[in-house]
Amino acid sequence: MKEKEKGESKTLHGIGLTENIEAIFEKSGAILKGHFLLASGRHSPVYWEKFRVLQYPNYTQQLCRLITDHFQKQKIQVVAGPTTGGIILAFEVARQLGVRGIFAEKEGNQERAFRRGFGIKPAERVLIVDDILTTGSSIREVIAAVNKLGGTIIGIGVLVDRSELKMDFGVPLFSCLRSETITYPPENCPLCAAGIPLVRPGGG
Repeated sequence: MKEKEKGESKTLHGIGLTENIEAIFEKSGAILKGHFLLASGRHSPVYWEKFRVLQYPNYTQQLCRLITDHFQKQKIQVVAGPTTGGIILAFEVARQLGVRGIFAEKEGNQERAFRRGFGIKPAERVLIVDDILTTGSSIREVIAAVNKLGGTIIGIGVLVDRSELKMDFGVPLFSCLRSETITYPPENCPLCAAGIPLVRPGGG
């Protein structure tokens, strides 16, 4: 992540890495501004609509290539993601790595589980992927589902890390782009105080 924050020389298709990733989201109309209700229940002036990017296979392939390249030498055996965006990312990263791609679905209010015949063998090396990291709740749920089956989590890869504080999941975290965005609790939201209409984007 330091490479991106410092703007060092790493490039993707001849364009500066951070600038190119931001351009992908901007060109696809994925960076929305206003007053949004996030899945966490918090409010934010910026929303990253990942599906506007994921609808383009070429953009998805480029972003997943960054995750793949980062974990290429880690002998990953399974790539796992949470529903819904994580399904697409797990598939593409797994395709590039030549391994299986699976996803964990909601089971009750607090847990996720691997269903539909998906499984993880004890000690199998797992890479977890997700789209937008804000509170980390969906990633923690997938971690719990992997641990329940005895898998070994090697790392976590996300498209955008927009968390306000650095998160420690106990394994290496890689983000294609680090873009901290302020969020507010509903009871102390200046956007609400200003009377700006609250919007809940599709899918939260």
